[in-house]
Amino acid sequence: MSERTGDAGRPDAATEAFLAHRNLLFTVAYEMLGSAADAEDVLQETWLRWADVDLAPVQDKRAYLVRITTRKALDRLRTLDRRKESYVGPWLPEPLLTAPDVADDVELADSVSMAMLLVLETLAPTERAVFVLREVFDLAYDEIAEAVDKSPAAVRQIAHRARAHVAARRPRGVISSTQTRDALAAFQRAVETGDLQGLLEILAPDVVALNDGGGIKQALPRPIVGAERVARLFAAYWNTIGAAATLQPTQVNGYPALIIRLDGELDSVMAVRIDDGLISGIYSVRNPQKLSHMRREIPLHR
Repeated sequence: MSERTGDAGRPDAATEAFLAHRNLLFTVAYEMLGSAADAEDVLQETWLRWADVDLAPVQDKRAYLVRITTRKALDRLRTLDRRKESYVGPWLPEPLLTAPDVADDVELADSVSMAMLLVLETLAPTERAVFVLREVFDLAYDEIAEAVDKSPAAVRQIAHRARAHVAARRPRGVISSTQTRDALAAFQRAVETGDLQGLLEILAPDVVALNDGGGIKQALPRPIVGAERVARLFAAYWNTIGAAATLQPTQVNGYPALIIRLDGELDSVMAVRIDDGLISGIYSVRNPQKLSHMRREIPLHR
């Protein structure tokens, strides 16, 4: 975005409005796409469209900007879905190093967690847009209808269907940062000490491990399912790389997570899903193209 200025060198009204809502627009796009790089492209497209708008009749700049962003994100989401069909190995959302205030907003943190983003991946594009705008950002049905080019009545039906779909697949109960941190600490201790029994005690019986290397870095070509298989996998992996590796707690997508460094260099980011106090999903991103947003904290807003 190239900033425009008005009188006395101050940003003009379009620029001021865009900058005021930029973090919100990025969050909308990211929740719809699961990709920070694509969300940033959507923001650039939103700005180009917004810069040409006659602001005189625009009563609610925030709503107008959200509408543009949603439409641009929907277009890109359909392209992204086609791209995923040829993706090498499991596809995982792009992890974000998030500021502490994201974790303070429990609903926002839940909505951008890796576990929830994977649930949102199971929705059709319009369902995903409607769910995000209604359940996360609490937009009115008529506002959402304008954003997705549907009638308010159709949006209500889509929202009901999407809500039921997500409810059946999301983690059971509200998971606190403390629960996640405790589970990760137990997992880290067990991995670093080679405690296979300790791993089995913190993993759910039907735990699923996904590893995203994007065809660039070596990674698991398919999901690994079951506590014993996953425990033995991590024990063997750490036995191989342990001398060069460190596990570092961090905050990713609003929840505690782990960074794996090899010889001091960022190698992968590991987030988890917690159900009934046990780790039921392990999501490891190794694709270096997806780790660029782990260098600095990303502000999210709703």
